[in-house]
Amino acid sequence: MPVPELRIRGVNAAPVRASGDFVLYWMIAFRRAQHNFALDRAIELAQKFAKPLLVLEPLAASYPWASDRLHAFVVQGMADNRRAFSEAGVRYYAYVEPQRGAGRGLVEALGARAAAVVTDDFPCFGLPGLVAAAGERLNVRLEAVDSNGLLPLVVPERAFFRAFDFRRFLAKTLAEHARCLPRRSPLAKLNLPPLSKLPAELAARWPEATDDLLKGEVRGLRTLPIDHSVPPVALRGGRRAGLLSLQRFLRRGLDVYVSERNHPDAHATSGLSAYLHFGQLSAHEVFASVLSNDDLGAANFQGERTVKDTPFAELREGPRAFLDQLVTWRELGYNFCQHHPADYAEFSTLPEWARRSLAKHAKDPREKLYSRLELADARTADPLWNAAQRELRESGVMHNYLRMLWGKRVLNWQRDPQQAYETLIELNNKYALDGRDPNSYSGIGWCFGRYDRAWGPERPVYGVIRYMTSESARRKLHLSQYLARWAESESAGR
Repeated sequence: MPVPELRIRGVNAAPVRASGDFVLYWMIAFRRAQHNFALDRAIELAQKFAKPLLVLEPLAASYPWASDRLHAFVVQGMADNRRAFSEAGVRYYAYVEPQRGAGRGLVEALGARAAAVVTDDFPCFGLPGLVAAAGERLNVRLEAVDSNGLLPLVVPERAFFRAFDFRRFLAKTLAEHARCLPRRSPLAKLNLPPLSKLPAELAARWPEATDDLLKGEVRGLRTLPIDHSVPPVALRGGRRAGLLSLQRFLRRGLDVYVSERNHPDAHATSGLSAYLHFGQLSAHEVFASVLSNDDLGAANFQGERTVKDTPFAELREGPRAFLDQLVTWRELGYNFCQHHPADYAEFSTLPEWARRSLAKHAKDPREKLYSRLELADARTADPLWNAAQRELRESGVMHNYLRMLWGKRVLNWQRDPQQAYETLIELNNKYALDGRDPNSYSGIGWCFGRYDRAWGPERPVYGVIRYMTSESARRKLHLSQYLARWAESESAGR
């Protein structure tokens, strides 16, 4: 089945160059060799014009919050990709920028030799501007392909502001698009002309990353101009690690997802968000794997009829709840970025009712004011908040329920709501492996009223923003093991 036209966006008006040496896939968001519409499209074009396929996966040094932690996770995935493409006989080019700006001109140099260029259509974190600028400079056809989620980004013609409304929209539209999945193994039995090596002048100016660098170890990263104060974490990046996490969740976590996911001690969350953010796993394959665990629900979903006000109503409780997170909530964030490309990260895009209430209480006395450094170092009077911040700082992840509490509490520790909002974005994007994502901004926005409603009674500082407290969380949640693990003594001296 060809890639759906709804997922293909022509970035420039330049033609395909039939005399080109290869089709270039510029992999910048969907960093995987399976379940990837962008790769499928590049293969389609290579087959149509009988050209070799060249896959370029670059990693810049100049992106915001670039650090050993984020670099390590990405390059470990690049090692998996090098192996997968090499085994399939496809030329793969991993480029890790050794100095800021050193990679400038690489895409244009390869594009000058290409029949066509295909890249990833990701609606966030500077990538839209990067792709648009490349389209202006390339004199060959550039296409951006959407492989973000089950629903093509262009299908909703507006931004949705409530999950309830988005669920109803999905119930009417999702089945049609979810039946069209990217290829599971697009490299299998691929019959394309080989591309043995790159032009010598290109390889000399932009040398490929070594296998040693792609291990993601500190000794290999220390020479790069990135933030070395945020170290790599135990969670390994790459497709192989992501698949192991998915299999573990399907085996141990899915059936107890509803009853246990909010309890940090239960370890019942999926642990997939970093792999989804960096494109090392696909939402399509996670979706298909969950459906395969629920045969009756899968059969109903694949049918023509819609079910109630949610596309997952006939699934078992665990799969239904998880897919609501994977599809409804995840793609709701992508929907907002798609329709607010210039200001999705701005405080000014919060709902008017929320901004009005926060403004009314902006000058209320705060519980205590902490500097951004004190918050980053988890030096508050709230042991549970400190534990959540230590988990984020030291492991690169934070438990889903505690992330909501983490965001709410900072509102009472900063000078005003906008400063609190900006502090949360900084802490999340600096330390979280799944930060810098549409769901980073939708999740932090939710703490300030996005996708929510007004809640009474009206309170100091919070106004009618939904209120959460550490005391309530400690009463409701199983936290003893979590607090013991992330107690202050554990991180002392680090």
